[in-house]
Amino acid sequence: MMPSVTRLLRWVRARDGDLLALRRAGRAAIVMPGLFAIAIKIIANPEIAAFAAFGSFSMLLLASFGGPMADRLRAQAMLAVVGGAFVVIGTAVSSVDWLAPLVTAVLGFAVLFAGVVSSALASATTALLLALILPVSLAAPFSAVPDRLAGWGMAAGAALLAVWLLWPSPSRDPLRRPAATACRAVAEQLRAHLAWVLGDVVDPKEHQLAAEHTTEAIAALERAFFATPYRPTGLSTATRVLVRLVDELDWLHAVVLRSCAASTAPKRSICQVRRAAASVLESGAVLLEASGSDPGELRTAMASLRAALEEMERETSVDLTGDRGELISALDPTFRAQELSFVTLQIGANLEIVAQAEQRGWRERLLGARPAGLAAPIASAHERAAAHAARRSVWLHNSLRGGAALGIALGIAALTGAEHSFWVVLGALSVLRSNALATGQNVVRGLLGTVAGFVAGALLLYAIGTDSTVLWLVLAPAVLVAGFAPAAVSFATGQAAFTLTLVILYNILQPIGWHVGLIRVEDVALGCGVSLAVGTLFWPRGAAAALGRSLSEAYAEGARYLDVAVTYGMARCEAARAGATGGRAPDAEAARAAAAARRLDDAFRTYLVERGAKRASLAEVSSLVSGVAGLRLAGDAVLDLWRRDEGAPGDRSAARAELAARAHAVTAWYEQLALSLDGSGEVPEPLAPDGLADGRLLETLARDLGDDDGQAGATAVRMIWTGDHIDAARRLQETIAGPAREAASA
Repeated sequence: MMPSVTRLLRWVRARDGDLLALRRAGRAAIVMPGLFAIAIKIIANPEIAAFAAFGSFSMLLLASFGGPMADRLRAQAMLAVVGGAFVVIGTAVSSVDWLAPLVTAVLGFAVLFAGVVSSALASATTALLLALILPVSLAAPFSAVPDRLAGWGMAAGAALLAVWLLWPSPSRDPLRRPAATACRAVAEQLRAHLAWVLGDVVDPKEHQLAAEHTTEAIAALERAFFATPYRPTGLSTATRVLVRLVDELDWLHAVVLRSCAASTAPKRSICQVRRAAASVLESGAVLLEASGSDPGELRTAMASLRAALEEMERETSVDLTGDRGELISALDPTFRAQELSFVTLQIGANLEIVAQAEQRGWRERLLGARPAGLAAPIASAHERAAAHAARRSVWLHNSLRGGAALGIALGIAALTGAEHSFWVVLGALSVLRSNALATGQNVVRGLLGTVAGFVAGALLLYAIGTDSTVLWLVLAPAVLVAGFAPAAVSFATGQAAFTLTLVILYNILQPIGWHVGLIRVEDVALGCGVSLAVGTLFWPRGAAAALGRSLSEAYAEGARYLDVAVTYGMARCEAARAGATGGRAPDAEAARAAAAARRLDDAFRTYLVERGAKRASLAEVSSLVSGVAGLRLAGDAVLDLWRRDEGAPGDRSAARAELAARAHAVTAWYEQLALSLDGSGEVPEPLAPDGLADGRLLETLARDLGDDDGQAGATAVRMIWTGDHIDAARRLQETIAGPAREAASA
């Protein structure tokens, strides 16, 4: 192979490692010129040619779907259907000056906001908007609909075949492989630590290497999760469940680090719990690595873990007559084992749902049959959309701003008599970002790229004159560069190549020379100005301020959930003793906390993709985001703990009051933290450990739940473990206080 070709391939691999951009660009370079030639030379219909060319451009370059081929083809088909509907609607309103901008704004908002439901919808947003912008900005009577739909249909059919047959991308699931690696790494760390403390392995380096491997695997999973500007989950059963694993595995990592901190061998029942947890994680990794495999081994491993946990709980009793400090120290390993088993069983249950979903036949999939414990896609979509129908939602802000920018751009194009309204609206869409400053930066890059493309097109036309043969020859390379450059080179380079492509297309349709490039520059400049103005008016503070507000809300809701979970647990244990069912589980609080966490996720992604220097370091901000998940999962763990309590004789009101006071103190700290992240007050100092709290709790348990010999059973142990969960939330304060101060002062 020639050295120059080798260097080129290395350069492409460095910028497009999985060659996804090159695949998309290559398909478009084959399909778009071919359809354009058929429409111009054979059908001889410019209307069909325009919609076939831009339709194939949008469906092959502006949309990228992942997952198995069947899912990708299904998504492409839905994109074609919805895009066809937009072609009809856009054409119907295109001749009404006041209605066209209004419809564009409303449908633009709907398309942008719908992306919160699914990563597939989010990745198709620009393609759908182009399907709306093209017909609505090219005014035509309704009689033009058949020709326009014919062009769009040609593009849709060709795009389906191209995605299926032309250099098809391998099945992509950004979370599956990293999640499997993380599951296996945690299992190896658990086994390595057990081997070390039990003396099976003398060299502690093996345990240390396993711990380092786990840390790297969890970090890789988090990078994969935040690698896209939208949450990488769709409405399919498997993708909806897989995204839950990120927070659960991150929390599991923290639990395992605490569990493996001891250098002494735990008692046999605790060792059994750790081995069983490792088996669950290993079986789960196998399911993730081999899609569609039988979950029987996972179910067996989960049953063994439940049995080991129950045995440990039966063996765990409290001798309330001994030294209080030694008692708490002795119970700590059992709490760590309980915490470990809870999150491992959560992970196992989610992976079992994934396996069940992937084993469904085509008939069950078609009828919407789903595994137990998972909401229907429509219910899930409603839940996600409702989570963002809030005043502070970044996604809602972006959707409102995007829809308004498109509508205003179209209205201004009509008022100013711009020769090509399409480029005005497209210019607004191309450069609109999360705040006015970032939008301004993209305006400069967009205009520079457009001018560069115009100059290149003018030079090309000057060199060849009116020879359309040369234009046909350079059309495919221009499309290839236009598709590859934005992802692998730069936004400005992509704009330049796109402008050059348009100059070529328009001069094939109607040879008017370099003037079409100049018109493109003028119209894009107008659209960029609209985008900058909308960005300034709607959200001048940008993603950093929105992230602070989202963090504030997420911590406030998470703290409230933990507090209510403890209150519910205490009420339930009292009701169980009396033969009742306890109060209603705090489902509403759990849902609000989850919704706030989703809004935070989107605010964090917007912060990551926003250009410019970050005033707070990424590591510090990531710690704050992870802390929200830890707080919510602590509430989940408390609920799980008390749902299994069967009650015991004795009055536990004093113990309940002690734990409630502890929970209130911890959650009050998080509420103050939330205020500081929103700009009100200072970040509080982390709460110091209350050395007397455990003594007070044990004293109440000895008085109210101890038998004649000072022994207390499962209910007392659960109360002590509840205190441990609350204390875990208190210890989390030490991790996030420093990053919170940096974020609040930024």
